[in-house]
Amino acid sequence: MAAKILDGKRVAEGILKGLRARTERLKKSGIEPTLAAIVVGRNPATSLYVKKKIEACEIVGTRALEFQLPSSTTQEELYEQLRALSRDPQVHGILLQLPLPANLSAEKALSGISPVKDVDGLTTYNLGRFYSLKNRQDIESAGVLVPCTALGILQLIAKTPLRLPGCRAAVIGRSSIVGMPVAHLLTCHNATVTLCHSKTKDLDQICRQSDLIVSAIGKPRFLKAGMIRRGAVVIDVGINYGKGGKLCGDVDFKEAAKKAGYLTPVPGGVGPMTVAMVLSNTILAAERQIAKNPKTAVAAPVQ
Repeated sequence: MAAKILDGKRVAEGILKGLRARTERLKKSGIEPTLAAIVVGRNPATSLYVKKKIEACEIVGTRALEFQLPSSTTQEELYEQLRALSRDPQVHGILLQLPLPANLSAEKALSGISPVKDVDGLTTYNLGRFYSLKNRQDIESAGVLVPCTALGILQLIAKTPLRLPGCRAAVIGRSSIVGMPVAHLLTCHNATVTLCHSKTKDLDQICRQSDLIVSAIGKPRFLKAGMIRRGAVVIDVGINYGKGGKLCGDVDFKEAAKKAGYLTPVPGGVGPMTVAMVLSNTILAAERQIAKNPKTAVAAPVQ
């Protein structure tokens, strides 16, 4: 029996439609949710990612500000740009498109973003708060902005019959942007998670024992059908280019589809969900900032 395809594009379209209604409510109260996107240098892939986020802003009805900085931008200049946007009460969400040029530190740059506007959820402050939380209720009550790809993956899993409490999950890859946040978010939803990496022993066996596999290692078609438990949910976060420059994921899609119960495609799986979650976090950030300062709709002080 062939796997059911988790169409991230379709799911994301539904999410954006719901966000448009929330945006309209904000506008009726005199607030125009605004997302500022900063790009440093000229990278075609990076520019494409930002373009998709700008397009999503148009669908939702939020205002988008794009700042294209030259590759010669210094660490201090980038930091000051982000601080200025953090102080601007008309900007509710800020994202710094990664990766940055080699001469710039992402961690230092991200420290210039106010946590209340950090829609990617990648500042040290927000990640620290996120990792200190132990369950879903804590996340909801803490008001933390969760990393977007992890949020998007959770939304896709919700479209399957899989119930996270007690399920066995293998997360392959431990990056600070995807692997680690995904593993922690699944743990907060009471899954039993194995975070795998290049030094993990018996990876094949771990995967075969898992009800859920999330692969984010950047290796074309790494995950073979023999590594997948029949009926498992497989989420492919990889963005790779195989032979002939053809876009592919970490999963050997054709073969995996014969074994998995649910499977995300590349493209059209996790990517659109990440974009949708950027917009979701932007609207949420705007709503929270306004709730703190209802008369002026000014963001909370820069932290």
